[in-house]
Amino acid sequence: MSAIRTRNTAQPKVIHSSEEVCRAILSHANYANISRETALEKTLYAVDELSGFVIAVGRVRPSKSIHEVDVAAVKKKMKDKAFARAVNRDDIKRGAEELGMPLDNVIAEVIAALKSDAERLGLAGSAS
Repeated sequence: MSAIRTRNTAQPKVIHSSEEVCRAILSHANYANISRETALEKTLYAVDELSGFVIAVGRVRPSKSIHEVDVAAVKKKMKDKAFARAVNRDDIKRGAEELGMPLDNVIAEVIAALKSDAERLGLAGSAS
């Protein structure tokens, strides 16, 4: 329900809100029944669940660092249904399909984005 709640509570408070951004937020939630049409909408859907999943993969590394995460590690954890069990793997796959990109490429892009801002996001890990 977070997407609908976000729109209902955030839209009136945000002075520079954009209908395009609000629609993207709503469309990324399947239960809102809003089709994903724009690149922004498809991208948000593709990376939302995946970003959290990739962060979780980094957090279970000994160093807790995103810098130790690669595509193979993410795909291996995707097969482990007990790992981050609330993450819908079908949504991750569907997101890549809707973008028209191979899943491996989407995973690699998310990892690269998180690595590029790891310090600020608290994903750089700790020295062992």
